[in-house]
Amino acid sequence: MGERRLDDADVVTAIGVISGTSMDGIDVAVVRTDGDLVVEPGAGLTIPYPDDVRGALVGLVAEAERALTEPLADLEQAVTDAHIAAIETFMAHAGIDRRAVSLIGLHGQTVYHRPDLRFTRQLGFGAEVARRLGIDTVNRFRHADVEAGGEGAPFAPLYHRALASGLAQPLMVLNLGGVANVTYLDGDTAIAFDSGPASALLDDFVMRRRGVAYDRDGALAASGRVDEALVAAFMENPFFARRPPKSLDRNDFHRRAAGVEALSDADGAATLAAFTVESVAASLRHVPAPPARWLVTGGGRHNAHLMGRLRARLGVAVEPVEAVGWHGDFLEAEAFAYLAVRARRGLPLSLPTTTGVPHPMPGGELHRAG
Repeated sequence: MGERRLDDADVVTAIGVISGTSMDGIDVAVVRTDGDLVVEPGAGLTIPYPDDVRGALVGLVAEAERALTEPLADLEQAVTDAHIAAIETFMAHAGIDRRAVSLIGLHGQTVYHRPDLRFTRQLGFGAEVARRLGIDTVNRFRHADVEAGGEGAPFAPLYHRALASGLAQPLMVLNLGGVANVTYLDGDTAIAFDSGPASALLDDFVMRRRGVAYDRDGALAASGRVDEALVAAFMENPFFARRPPKSLDRNDFHRRAAGVEALSDADGAATLAAFTVESVAASLRHVPAPPARWLVTGGGRHNAHLMGRLRARLGVAVEPVEAVGWHGDFLEAEAFAYLAVRARRGLPLSLPTTTGVPHPMPGGELHRAG
């Protein structure tokens, strides 16, 4: 397939919007793309949730099984309102005329992800976003994949593949969000899976112990001592030996990592950080060849302690994605703008090697503005 020009009629302006499992804000970004070879990322912005909405989401995630059966209509409306406000704020901030935007990719807020039950739930009313903003909107990106027996995550690998087409490979992209996931790229090969815990365990621990949202720069973890026996016990979890594709809910390791509660604040943070690093290293069991370079996205790339431990453990270059000009704070929002265009074109959003779906799987639901 030849490279397309940016004036190709298939190239459109799309906005992607997502709030990750850490629930620290709503990320909005714009991309000009054909959903295939052409990708031109633009501006991005993070808008915090209103305190009451974030509080309600944190409360729900603590009892996540409620999302299986409860309508959650009021909370979903509040999440939808917050996403619409975030998109409007972003367009004003970036000077984007909504008439120039062809499509919105609304990922929404994941509140429960159980592919073993063929169930995933992201809050956000796509039809309402389309109606109120006057822009066609795609949502429910993961549902077709999960219903077909796929893991429904991770969902950014095809975007990673498009971005990395000019980089030396094999290459690993590591996303340190609420959970960690990896994308192994080598030419047309894209292998992806959730690798283990990341910010969710650490953030929830320091919130319980210190009443702060996260361990800034990993300073608390850096001051502590790792309980190596606990890390070894955590790594005996069968998840790490399981062949991909595989995915996690943000809370999957909380009960299993409860041993850190007997440790001091610093030692507990250090041990959870070491656990994350070991689980990332374990992902190398499941790829064809060791990558010579890791590119790190997600909030965890700002954690100097975590990045330093990763470099020491992996023994190769481990760099934030900004090293190759990518926008690390907005990569997932960009991905759902890109995937929205793919969805409208009927192209696959996931592959057998990225989610375990039986065949390349289209997905998403399109809601027309008019």
